[in-house]
Amino acid sequence: MTQAPTAPNPSRRRHDREIISLAVPAFGALVAEPLFVMVDSAIVGHLGTRELAGLGVAAALLSTAVSIFVFLAYATTAAVARRVGAGDLQAAIRQGMDGIWLALLLGVLVIAVVLPTAPWLVSLFGASADASPYAVTYLRISSIGIPAMLVVLAATGVLRGLQDTRTPLYVAIGGFAANAALNAALVYGAGLGIAGSAWGTVIAQFAMVAVYLVVVVRGARKHGASLLPDTAGIRACAQAGVPLLVRTLSLRAVLMTATAVAAHLGDTDVAAHQIVLSLWSLLAFALDAIAIAGQAIIGRYLGAGDAEGAKEACRRMVQWGIASGVVLGALVVASRPLFVPLFTGDQAVRDVLLPALLVVAVAQPISGIVYVLDGVLMGAGDGRYLAWAMVVTLAVFAPVALLVPTLGGGLTALWWAMALMMAVRTVTLWFRARSGRWIVTGATR
Repeated sequence: MTQAPTAPNPSRRRHDREIISLAVPAFGALVAEPLFVMVDSAIVGHLGTRELAGLGVAAALLSTAVSIFVFLAYATTAAVARRVGAGDLQAAIRQGMDGIWLALLLGVLVIAVVLPTAPWLVSLFGASADASPYAVTYLRISSIGIPAMLVVLAATGVLRGLQDTRTPLYVAIGGFAANAALNAALVYGAGLGIAGSAWGTVIAQFAMVAVYLVVVVRGARKHGASLLPDTAGIRACAQAGVPLLVRTLSLRAVLMTATAVAAHLGDTDVAAHQIVLSLWSLLAFALDAIAIAGQAIIGRYLGAGDAEGAKEACRRMVQWGIASGVVLGALVVASRPLFVPLFTGDQAVRDVLLPALLVVAVAQPISGIVYVLDGVLMGAGDGRYLAWAMVVTLAVFAPVALLVPTLGGGLTALWWAMALMMAVRTVTLWFRARSGRWIVTGATR
């Protein structure tokens, strides 16, 4: 007798719908963010090589400063999602406002540091004498927009916690369009040069903040949440963010170590490394979108006291991460003939690049697990474990990577070290996920 086909698992389908509805818009918003720098580069590039070089240095500094505070989005997402799960929308929005106030305070502090030290910072990053004045100009003007950048991070976290990733996508698209139009108008129309590019970006960023604040303030009024700063709440947000700050700094140290090692391998290797790193970052956006969905979904389940729902969602998201990694890895292999010529016509660079890309492709399924479990543990508010796990990963990766120039193997060996780094992260995160110690239910952890 023929067995009847098994009916689709309703729980699995529910999780799939949640993951897709949150991850797809999140991916769009993540991809829109680097487009700001690409637009600036395209417009400033027509001013001259010195201006473009100055922009490159300033943009690297700004990116570093903002990425350090990405915990404003992560920690806020988890905390707000827990309160949403507990059914207390007033407390959820109040928690989000505390994160926004913390972002504003940190932004003001960063301005106070960057404005007077801009020439020194530009020099530290190795800008040439010709490019330095342009870098300083761009950095000083753009630093005025840092509070806006950080508030955008926190406000994005609020909306993600409220299970809304569509609004951040719309805001990111609008911000990108405004940035492009303002840059063109101020750089060429008003003749402000690189300063016009910086002002255009700052104005676009504050416009994004205005949209976010309208949405958040409307929600606060609807649910009776206070908009005033709360010292205890801001302090709690800062304390929750410290472990994630340690995690982020450790991850940045990994990337900086890899770039430093590539530089010691020679110009050909470091050029190829930058191309591989750009692809690695693009692939990370796709996997990070699932992680963002994980933060919001896991936080909500735990806030609702549904430990089993959180476990099921975790298992399903890991499956999504592995499947996505396999697909992305296959795409990397299949698209190499199309991808590589877009970045370089130098055959020597291509020869170094191709085997390194294969390593990246092989590592994608592992990366899928890492990003998902990272998101799950962030959603659970397990920041302290994430911090220690990343410090351990750095301790394993750094000596292996630093031995590459001595032992040989070139860029391919360096990217095998990067794959090892992801494998170590997989092990540490998998053990934590399996232990169940991250499962702490309730409106607060």
